[in-house]
Amino acid sequence: MGRRTPLYDQHTAAGARTVDFGGWDMPVDYGSQIEEHHAVRRDAGMFDVSHMCAVDLRGNGARALLLRLLANDVGRLTAPGKALYSCMLRPDGGVIDDLIACYLDEKWFRVVVNAGTADKDLAWIREHAKQIGVAVVARRDLAMIAVQGPQARARTGPLLPAACRQAASALGIFFGAPCDEWFVSRTGYTGEDGYEIALPAEEAPAFWQALQSAGVRPCGLGARDTLRLEAGMNLYGSDMDETVSPLESGLAWTVVLEGNRDFVGKEALVAQKAAGVARKLTGLLLLERGVLRSHQKVLAGAAGEGEITSGTFSPTLERSIGLARLPAAAAGQVEVDIRGRRLPARIVKPPFVRNGRALIEL
Repeated sequence: MGRRTPLYDQHTAAGARTVDFGGWDMPVDYGSQIEEHHAVRRDAGMFDVSHMCAVDLRGNGARALLLRLLANDVGRLTAPGKALYSCMLRPDGGVIDDLIACYLDEKWFRVVVNAGTADKDLAWIREHAKQIGVAVVARRDLAMIAVQGPQARARTGPLLPAACRQAASALGIFFGAPCDEWFVSRTGYTGEDGYEIALPAEEAPAFWQALQSAGVRPCGLGARDTLRLEAGMNLYGSDMDETVSPLESGLAWTVVLEGNRDFVGKEALVAQKAAGVARKLTGLLLLERGVLRSHQKVLAGAAGEGEITSGTFSPTLERSIGLARLPAAAAGQVEVDIRGRRLPARIVKPPFVRNGRALIEL
């Protein structure tokens, strides 16, 4: 038996099918993954993301700590509540984890890390934090609920505590706001608008039920994966890990090499960029019937071979899509080995879908 979130009883009562995910018993679906996917693209759905870990960094050195640990530049965060996405790297440039960091004030940043990497992330952060006197507090007292979709904010806003409603309604994209013991951010992992809400664990079941009564559909990990892949978002452990750098993972846009800031992994990334990045992460659209899956071989002609890192059937596009790590020279059409059959696929630039709209030519 894995760890359980404060909403576990709500999932089982609703008939959810649960699986182990990063050591947690999590709902994969509530009956129809496809219907849950469409609910998010067309209306509003909610996900229990309490298995992820919010971490508060407090002290005068909080910004300096993240300037050192993140490949993206938190020096750019000057407006209270502004957040950014970044990778945290090993000295050799491998990705320890990807996370969101939010600036609240000069003595308080909040980061949210992945469930399966939380223990190693905390150990890594604490090792560096003790050198500059920053307190690292894992907020396991909080539950987290993501409400996503074109109607997500409209359905969620009236249900928030009075102290949160005005702050939530005024949030820009990729901003967050604390209100009493709650924290509301306009972030997500689906390619749709919405909120991610951290709240005291004991208050989560009632809030979940209120959202469901307001027409927000419970959704599991299955729909979360098809939604994030349509949105071209990486999954840690599949599309990147400690063996690859962000430059090989479609995440060069999250890396700031300019300037004098020295962060862990910078030297390795500078060298890799100077030598020429040999591999790239790109999107694939399968041109015939079949389903792309992780670890399938991709043949890119004279450029060489690569591998699918994430693949699925896209409910929105009604086609199979995937992310693949390919030789940098790969272009145009490739072939994917699916159970011994070589099926044609076209290289495309992610995202595939954003805000309910197809962004690639079918």
